Amino acid sequence: MRIVLLGAPGAGKGTVAKLLTDYDGSVQISTGDILRNAVKAKTELGKEAQGYMERGELVPDKLIMDIMEVRLREPDCTKGFILDGFPRTIPQAEELKKLLVKLNLKLDMVVDLDVPKDVILDRLTTRRTCSNPACQEIYNIKSKPPKPDGTCVKCGSPAVQRADETVEAITKRLETYNEKTAPLINFYRKEGLLKTISSLSSEEIVSQIKTAIKQ
Repeated sequence: MRIVLLGAPGAGKGTVAKLLTDYDGSVQISTGDILRNAVKAKTELGKEAQGYMERGELVPDKLIMDIMEVRLREPDCTKGFILDGFPRTIPQAEELKKLLVKLNLKLDMVVDLDVPKDVILDRLTTRRTCSNPACQEIYNIKSKPPKPDGTCVKCGSPAVQRADETVEAITKRLETYNEKTAPLINFYRKEGLLKTISSLSSEEIVSQIKTAIKQ
């Protein structure tokens, strides 16, 4: 399958993407991952991106698209891919459309995960992340808590609340999403690719996506 997952921070895109990769071998691709991997691999594009990131600047769309093209050309993408949280803006969506034409690829579907704000706030403010950069296991103090002493079950490092997961920070992130990313819903609706799913269950979302793909 070749799909894009849209949804506000905390909508569950990462969890759904992971479940879908287990289903048919499609690979999960997020801009954060491909940027970090390009920097780590010290590719020319990675070095260029690192300069922007170290200065605290946004990586330009042109550079992101160049790195995305390299990623989509890799052999593991032949089974399919799930774009997790990308594109983020209309210009990125337009560039992605051009790139897919260039690569002779077509999207099967764009899935919008529609989750109420109060659920997102609850999910993210109760989220904890392992502080070990090599682990980064995600916890939730309600549904999947770390050890009683607040450390990671896997590696024993402290599980911490990220600075961007306070109520104030999340509210700001949601405002940014509504301003810049939500317009993609209409963009892909006009393209005839949009499927909106309102379920809060990751398993149910995946089930609906599988059914839609088969149709």
